[in-house]
Amino acid sequence: MARTAPQNTSGERPQRGERGGRDRDRSPRGREDSDLREKLVSINRVAKVVKGGRRFGFSAVVVVGDGKGRVGFGKGKAREVPEAIRKGTEHAKRAMVRIPLREGRTIHHDVQGEFGAGRVVLRAAPAGTGIIAGGPMRALFECLGVQDVVAKSVGTSNPHNMLRATFAALSHVVSPRQVAAKRGKKVGDVIGRREEEEAKE
Repeated sequence: MARTAPQNTSGERPQRGERGGRDRDRSPRGREDSDLREKLVSINRVAKVVKGGRRFGFSAVVVVGDGKGRVGFGKGKAREVPEAIRKGTEHAKRAMVRIPLREGRTIHHDVQGEFGAGRVVLRAAPAGTGIIAGGPMRALFECLGVQDVVAKSVGTSNPHNMLRATFAALSHVVSPRQVAAKRGKKVGDVIGRREEEEAKE
């Protein structure tokens, strides 16, 4: 004879610990992952030559960001497309870095980055410019939360090398707060000097 679970006849609502798996989905880590933006940059079919012939798989490059200055990218390989995307997404989440943004919409200054044959130039832009970038760089800036930027790739069009070069450029971005702390000055002194240089240009 099958045993049945005892019924709650008191009319009281169950406590949080008695609700089963629903409370586990409300953890801070779960909310953090749900706020992330994910962009599939490229997907490529790859082949591995084995004794019986060729074994096909898929390689996916994914960009993940929170839209507030944190971004990362990852690469996943698997026999099926969804599994490759999942692996790339997990790798990107583990490799996320924080980039300082100016007013939360653009980078602080112009930078250049290189990786392999990939070379990119990133320029800060005034409000209303939008994201002037193509391919993988546009996906990266959208996930990062950048709203105004001008970017140009002058090297390879390989998405992996373009992303690596863009991350190399972003790693050189420093905020006025960081510069002031390094030089032992006030933030106002650094910002005032930058505004004077922009006025001359």
